[in-house]
Amino acid sequence: MPRPRLGLALLLALVMVFVLFPVYWMVTTSVKVPLEYATRDPTWFPTRLTGEHYLALWTDRAYRYLGNTVVVSLSATALALSAGLMAAYALARFRFPAKLDVLFLLWVLLVRMAPPVVMAIPLYTTLRAFGLLNTHLGLVIVYQIYVLPYAIWMMLGFVREVPREVEEAAEIDGASRWRTLTSVVLPLVRPGLVATAIFCLIMTWNEFLYALLFLRTPEKFTLPIHIANFITEYEILWGELMAIGLMSSFPILLLSGYVQRHLLKGFAMQLK
Repeated sequence: MPRPRLGLALLLALVMVFVLFPVYWMVTTSVKVPLEYATRDPTWFPTRLTGEHYLALWTDRAYRYLGNTVVVSLSATALALSAGLMAAYALARFRFPAKLDVLFLLWVLLVRMAPPVVMAIPLYTTLRAFGLLNTHLGLVIVYQIYVLPYAIWMMLGFVREVPREVEEAAEIDGASRWRTLTSVVLPLVRPGLVATAIFCLIMTWNEFLYALLFLRTPEKFTLPIHIANFITEYEILWGELMAIGLMSSFPILLLSGYVQRHLLKGFAMQLK
């Protein structure tokens, strides 16, 4: 093997070790007994495997918090993609007076860049007025502060890559604007839609602050709130924390691996 390729292979190997080591440490810690990780010199390999940490999660019914997270994240992502695609299509294809489209894009960008705590009191007041506090529906709506501006900005680039001639041909054949969007534009931007969905799903999956502020009863909690319970005032339950961290990470990792081809196509569309 030539030296440049050998050096590149060694560099990639070091990067992979650096990236995968935290995952390895989570996996091994989740199956270690407390005496092996709660010491000054923790062991690199577990000498005795145990499933007590996973059993504790099952006894604690952590799966219900995972279910709440799945429902909230998928609902928020679907809502953001639907509204974001239509907004991006309107901004890319229609003309607005006085550059209102540019002002709108700047406004949603400023909303996305604002610290989440700035929006907390107005959102709390609004949800209380509409009776949506301590509901998953209220949390789905609140999460649009995070994901909708992101979806609009990402989908805008994908929609702009669709040739206008394709839409004009559909309009000549008698297709309405809505039919053109759903039957012509949507299939062409599907890779970008999948890429946007993955990032929106990750943002809502890991959100902690708004879920903590707007959910009150434990049966409504999402997984990030439940994970925080393993860090107590007097100790950190590292075994359970690593186990539930893996349980929280694997669905996103599996989904990302499954749609990896669409992610690459989406990024390729953005770079054209």
